[in-house]
Amino acid sequence: MIRKEIISKSQNFIGCWNIDNKNLFLNIIDFFENNEQLQIKGARTSSSNNIIKKTTDITIYPNDLKKESFFIFNEYFDELYKCYNDYRSQWPFLKNNIKKLDISAFNVQRYNPGDHFSEIHCERDIPKNMHRVFAWMTYLNDIKSENGKTHFSHYDIKIQPERGKTLIWPAEWTHAHAGEILKVETKYIITGWLCFPIS
Repeated sequence: MIRKEIISKSQNFIGCWNIDNKNLFLNIIDFFENNEQLQIKGARTSSSNNIIKKTTDITIYPNDLKKESFFIFNEYFDELYKCYNDYRSQWPFLKNNIKKLDISAFNVQRYNPGDHFSEIHCERDIPKNMHRVFAWMTYLNDIKSENGKTHFSHYDIKIQPERGKTLIWPAEWTHAHAGEILKVETKYIITGWLCFPIS
């Protein structure tokens, strides 16, 4: 079940929903922790500079979803597509002009205490990323402390991580954002992009 949320009274094109499926998110966290061999140091585009981004990531490719050990992500995408279809219904332009988008490779990420993605960035910043149309992210667990939020600087919006809270936003510079330094707890997210098909 999904529930739409309003994160700001002004128009910002950031969609927000709450996916109510605790077991799904616990299973994704278990997948992450049980597949240490897939974990890599998080990187920003081609740079693995800890000053810019410090996370532990598992990158998953669309073909992986055919493997039994990755089936849990098909259940997640069923929920994400409900959110995206609701997003499209709010903007007739999307329904009329953007007919097909694909999920590209995506990441499950763990932020340990001290981790972050503290550089303000957007998702369409270099030529190889020009096919990205929207970014999406779901928080897999709650963060109770006052840090570790996602900050959309142009709109002065800071979003508190809560299990199931799902965001979809344009990949452009207009939605530059950063992940605050996490001081005490551990945060898990799943994040990726809706893209124009690459032929």
